[in-house]
Amino acid sequence: MKNALITGGSRGIGLAIAKELGTNGYRVGIMATKPEEHYPDSSRALKEAGVSCCWFSGNIADTEDRKRVAGQAAEAFGDIHVLVNNAGVAPRVRGDILTMSEENYDYVMDTNTKGNMFMTQLIARKMIEQELCGGRRGTIINISSCSAETVSIDRGEYCVSKAGISMLTKLYAARLAREQIYVYEIRPGVIQTDMTSKAKEKYDGLIGEGIFPIARWGMPEDVARAVMAFCSDDFCYTTGNYIDVDGGFHIRQL
Repeated sequence: MKNALITGGSRGIGLAIAKELGTNGYRVGIMATKPEEHYPDSSRALKEAGVSCCWFSGNIADTEDRKRVAGQAAEAFGDIHVLVNNAGVAPRVRGDILTMSEENYDYVMDTNTKGNMFMTQLIARKMIEQELCGGRRGTIINISSCSAETVSIDRGEYCVSKAGISMLTKLYAARLAREQIYVYEIRPGVIQTDMTSKAKEKYDGLIGEGIFPIARWGMPEDVARAVMAFCSDDFCYTTGNYIDVDGGFHIRQL
């Protein structure tokens, strides 16, 4: 059985990824900020789906928490075949880039980009030591955002953090290809989660205006299915690539 570690897997996109991998034969490790008992609905959903799951509590932005969880996952699973860097936060306060605080910037960057960078480093070192499984030693998938290229001047720190993830994807892909570890990025658009619920009226309006060629909200399961595709051995001559899961939002039109 293959094993996958998913950061931010307790809800939303991360939970959908855990269910998708878990129902396709993976044992799943979920890193969340709190222990399993704090997420009864999510825990129940995974159990009802028959997912074999371990929970690891820790803050992805914290150095010691990352090291501890990486070690616990390796001890629990042995080999880690897939790492999904999904954990992410939005700014605590939205505001003009000219008034953005360093505190808000650090909060977003520490979780979204720094956490990704150094969790990948820890797990990649583990993957390098593993035997080949199928056509590779490991797969690393970064969940970034359409905000990696789309400007939102009232949440500039978020855009910068996601653009950083895009560069991390390419950097690690270049470094790890020789180890037969392949790295990919998924850029979700407007996905129906707790994070986007605060701007539901705005996004409902944009969908109604036709800004998204596929005129509906994206669902966490749409992202999860893309993750599953990248995990397959059909992509063993591919690394450093990204896929937009955004209803066609990335298409420029005149």
